[in-house]
Amino acid sequence: MQKFLKYSIIMLIMLILISGCSSGGTANETPQEKGPIIVASKIDTEGALLGQMIIAILKDKGFDIVDKTEFGPTDVIRKALLSGEIDIYPDYTGNGAFFFDDTDSELWKDAEQGYETVRENDLEKNDVVWLEPAPANNTWAIAAREDLAEAENLATMDDFAAYVNRGGNVKLACSEEFISSPAALPAFQKTYGFELINDQLLSLSGGNTVQTEKAAAEKTDGVNFAMAYGTDGALAALGLFILEDTRGVQPVYQPAPLVRGKIYDQYPEISDILNPVFESLDLTTLQTLNAKIAIEGQQASTVAKDYLTSKGFL
Repeated sequence: MQKFLKYSIIMLIMLILISGCSSGGTANETPQEKGPIIVASKIDTEGALLGQMIIAILKDKGFDIVDKTEFGPTDVIRKALLSGEIDIYPDYTGNGAFFFDDTDSELWKDAEQGYETVRENDLEKNDVVWLEPAPANNTWAIAAREDLAEAENLATMDDFAAYVNRGGNVKLACSEEFISSPAALPAFQKTYGFELINDQLLSLSGGNTVQTEKAAAEKTDGVNFAMAYGTDGALAALGLFILEDTRGVQPVYQPAPLVRGKIYDQYPEISDILNPVFESLDLTTLQTLNAKIAIEGQQASTVAKDYLTSKGFL
């Protein structure tokens, strides 16, 4: 009897230990780590905003993140993604025309066709995954000082071309990319029939339109026109007016996250995390959020977190 009792006690202890290990584990167990994932962005207001949104929500979902936002201009950050130096960054669908040397195609001016084309090409040729884009067009534009636009009756790019060709005073602040990219200033010049010489251009490093727009607003070095983006929040506050692209020169530039295929294959849930966020970013929303950074001086990380929290993403 005593032997049986001792055996029963031993069995009971073993059952308790086995049960404890199988139901919830021990206090020393840690959840499986996700990452690290290197998140980058271009050197501009909206790039920093979108990059910080990606960082904030991925961190909230348990990812270990390396912050490399405001990494560089398009060509630099693109090379970094393809080489594996970074893992995720936000870009624009219309840049597919430049990435795949297809600047003459009209399909880039259609939001759906442009997205599907760049998504398919980048996946097939570079193993890069484009997630869902935001319903906002951050296309390149030229903005004029409102006082000059009113005095010279400048409302459209046709008006601007006529002003240039009759010898009007022009000093355009822009990025080197805007000057050299076939889809930007060269496309405007070719379609509208004007040409700006070096003395009429003030080239600023990076692609931050806050700098170009402030230069025009403050008449820095005689600047009276500025490279701008469609979702910029600073335009009205700085007294600038976007000249309408009546001939539809510019492609549609919808922002979307790009992910290296290797990372996406490892963490496919990234699309379920990021797609709803970008789908919520319409034109008015992006202009408002960009203005908080460009005009109010808030940090991009703060604006990103506040927005994600207000929408229930965090």
